[in-house]
Parts: sequence; C-alpha cells; structure tokens
Amino acid sequence: MSPRRDLTQAVAAVLANAGFVPGLAARLKCLSYPVFNCYGCPLAIGACPIGTIQHFVIIRQVPLFVIGFLGVVGSIWGRMSCGWLCPFGWVQDLLYRVPWPRTKLRVNTRRYGWVKYVVLVVLFLVIPFITLEPWFCKLCPAGTLEAGLPWLAISPPLRALVGGLFWLKLGLLAVFVVAAMALSRPFCRFACPLGAMYGLTNRWSRVRVEADRTGCRSCGKCSETCPMGLEPPRDANSSDCIRCKECLSCPHILGEAQRK
Repeated sequence: MSPRRDLTQAVAAVLANAGFVPGLAARLKCLSYPVFNCYGCPLAIGACPIGTIQHFVIIRQVPLFVIGFLGVVGSIWGRMSCGWLCPFGWVQDLLYRVPWPRTKLRVNTRRYGWVKYVVLVVLFLVIPFITLEPWFCKLCPAGTLEAGLPWLAISPPLRALVGGLFWLKLGLLAVFVVAAMALSRPFCRFACPLGAMYGLTNRWSRVRVEADRTGCRSCGKCSETCPMGLEPPRDANSSDCIRCKECLSCPHILGEAQRK
C-alpha cells in the first residue's frame, strides 16, 4: 500500500473519531460521515450513513438528506471513499500486512462481488423493514470493533449485560479479522452495503481509473497490487474498484490526471 494512502486513511480515522476534542461530537454527530464509522463509538463525531438509513427504514421514512449526500459523494469519486477514508477499510489493510499465512489468498472479486448486494437488500433493507430491528448494525463487525469493545472496556456495568448476541457479534468480527489476514479487504469485497451503494456510481463518477487495453501486455502486475482482487485492464471502474490507485504503478493504467 502506498505511504500516501496509508497516511490519508490514518488521518481520516483520527478525524472521524476526534471526540476527544471538547464539544466537537455534540456539534457534528448529527451529520453523516461518508464511510463506515460507528455512531456508537465513544469518540465518533459523525453518524454512520448505514446506521442512519437503517433507522429510517425502520420508522418507514426516506432519509433524503443522507441519500442525497451519498449520491453527491458517489457522483464525484465513486468508491474512492472506501479506499482512502474508511477506518474499517484501513484496519483490514493493516491486518493483511500480518505475515500470516505465508501464502495469501487471491480471489477474483468479480466472481463473488454480488454477495454484498444480497447483504444490502436482505440484511440491510428487507429484514429491518419486517422486524423493525437494525439487524445489520446489530451484527456489523465494524460496530463491534469501534463501539462494542471500547464501551465494554470503559464501562464495567455493561459487561454484566453481555449476552449471546454480543458473542455472535464478536465471532463475526473474529471471522473477518482472520479473513483479512489471508485475503485483502474481505468485508469491503463481500459484505459492505455502503460499498455496494457507492459501487452503483462507479461507472459514471467524475474520478475514474482508465486502462490502456491496447497497450496492455498482460503482465499481471496491476492485478497483484489491487487490494480488491480485480484485473484493472478489465475491471477499471467496475462496482468493486475503490479508486485506491495502487495499479497506477503500471504504465498502461491511467488516472484522471493522466488521460489525454
């Protein structure tokens, strides 16, 4: 991963959880953050758009402001937020650097990327609409990491309330942690409903990644650097591309500023 993107994600994670600044969370927590960052995190200064939309699904209303906000962000740079701003995406990038297993898994996201749309429709929309419970938020591994575990650490009375659902949440988090050590960004690829929504804007967003297919020599170097397991000459601007620009090290992949 490029040092520039690494630093950007680190800064974005700190800014999203700058609740240590007095009064900041009280002023900004009503506003939506453009990527995953659990509202329940003790230091969060913004609302998670997924949690907000799911709340409105339950109360049978349409969150026009949040949908419009995500639409504007997506129309400008598609899933670039996932690659440069998402704290949970950054955590997965860090986990992938762990030298275990020695041989990392390589899975072409194009074959299984449809799973995140099942999560989007079923777990994020349909089930909460029927049950009136925010089931995606209840099970979200990012929420467990950013809110559940910190609150248990700082609030002893909450530990007595831990039940079966929390152990299920912890188990799901453990699955994604282990998976992220072996496979780059598994949650982003196969389970993220926000990534699925942003992915719908990728093909027509302003920021794009273009491939010079006529000059491509099929060396595979760009695919080796892609954290989403894509083949950039074929999958550039697909719904799974997070605009991380890691593939720009290949001379046959062109970014926005390089296009003629």
